[in-house]
Amino acid sequence: MTATTRKRVPAAERREELISAAVHEFAGSGLHGTPVDRIARRVGVAQPYVFSLFAGKRELFLAAIDHCFDRFADTFARAAADFRAGAAPVDCEDVMMAMGRAYKELLDTDRDYLMLQHQAYAACDDPLVCARVRRRYAELVAFAGDLSGADGERLDDFFRHGMALNVAAAMGVAELSAGCSWVQAELAGVALPQTEDPAGE
Repeated sequence: MTATTRKRVPAAERREELISAAVHEFAGSGLHGTPVDRIARRVGVAQPYVFSLFAGKRELFLAAIDHCFDRFADTFARAAADFRAGAAPVDCEDVMMAMGRAYKELLDTDRDYLMLQHQAYAACDDPLVCARVRRRYAELVAFAGDLSGADGERLDDFFRHGMALNVAAAMGVAELSAGCSWVQAELAGVALPQTEDPAGE
């Protein structure tokens, strides 16, 4: 009887599988809280094999960050291309709105990309992680500007709103304004702290 031979998966394909698994695992427990063995088991390989493709856990984390920012850039590009497909002249504000809607839809449908982004910022005490996150963020800002034709002030507003959206999405709320219903509900019946009189009066 002929023994069944196991199909050999090319290293490049395994690398992509490991990065996808890393996105999911790092999104949940971050750089320091995620054992590489858990990522390896998710793909069905041994931990030493992971280290044959990545120099260490940090390099795998950086690859996951790159994948995350690549996905954001692709989301922006597709939204801008879909909008520009029409015959009417394109306004930068409309393109930015289309990109913002597409980004929000991505966060709504795949929470891993949201949470990995938070984990990337939280890991910026590591100088190499910080350098990569800064570079990828700067590139994303420039890319959004190229796609939309927006000036610096409009880009600032777009990314500030995006950061607020990230925080709101992480908490499972729609907005962060002081007067919104969930903030008021949280504060209902809670006494606000009183400012002490320095003179004791």
